[in-house]
Amino acid sequence: MQFAQLNRRDFIAVVGGAAAWPLVARAQQRERMRRIGVLTLYPKDDPTGQVRAAALIEGLAALKWKEGGNLHIDWRTTGGDPARYDLYAAELAALGPDVLLAVSTPSVAALRRQTTTIPIVFVGVTDPIGQGFVESLARPGDNITGFADFDLPIAGKWLDMLTQVTPPVKRVALLLNPATAPLPGPMLRDIEDAAPSLGLTARAAPIHDEAGITAALTAQAQEERGGLIVLPDSFTIAARTVILASAARTRLPAVYWNRAFTDDGGLMSYGVDLTDLYRRAAGYIDRILKGAKPGELPVQNPTKLELVVNLKTAKALGIAIAPTLLATADEVIE
Repeated sequence: MQFAQLNRRDFIAVVGGAAAWPLVARAQQRERMRRIGVLTLYPKDDPTGQVRAAALIEGLAALKWKEGGNLHIDWRTTGGDPARYDLYAAELAALGPDVLLAVSTPSVAALRRQTTTIPIVFVGVTDPIGQGFVESLARPGDNITGFADFDLPIAGKWLDMLTQVTPPVKRVALLLNPATAPLPGPMLRDIEDAAPSLGLTARAAPIHDEAGITAALTAQAQEERGGLIVLPDSFTIAARTVILASAARTRLPAVYWNRAFTDDGGLMSYGVDLTDLYRRAAGYIDRILKGAKPGELPVQNPTKLELVVNLKTAKALGIAIAPTLLATADEVIE
């Protein structure tokens, strides 16, 4: 009865509004669902990778982007296999995501070969200017920006940590895969040049596969007062189980660039809190999804570093850690 009392203007407004409802609903549905692609080196069953993936999802959720709700995430994991980066980068680009997240240098390089238009946010990249990914830190330009994972003082800290163990280390091997390590030449030169001021000698120990890890550490164990630094590299983190087993077998004091090694039984680690970078990357993804251009979002250097010492491993190796180093550790595993 009430409907019969509507005047012509009200009737048109009601009918017109009702006709518009499906259009509004469809528009809202389109606005709700956005898509990002993630190219990472961590296998799906890797505990460290799972923690970092959770940090990304939590960071996005805090910004009102819910996976399975208004956001779909496509994951591709290479396991550190160089042959898989280009394959999975092509798959992700073909899906037409709104944003791509690249974990590590090889991921950025592979995605960049696939697209110059889809925004790319990176985490865990060393010297993005030197590698040609961005024009400058303040104004990256093009479609790439993100969060760097290395600064030269970190390398000096690695060397210093090896001077604070007893028996003291004198000869250091620098383990890396030249095919996947970011800018291996400059990093090696910087560390080798800095070593004499701490009474150390340092030399490169290049590896290319897991068999090479065993050979390199066996050779280093023959050096008098030998030690090891495992450098930033997508291969070394993917192969950390083999590296840790070889370091334990050869009883080499070792410093690692990523706390995942120490969590899994390595002696000491010092480096960027990569879980924090994943959370921060969520902020850049949010801004890009809301219209920001990646080339105008500054690349950010590491701000949160963590020193972790595994005393259980030190005891197993018969090594003492200086109290001054322990006092500065963010975490001591006992």
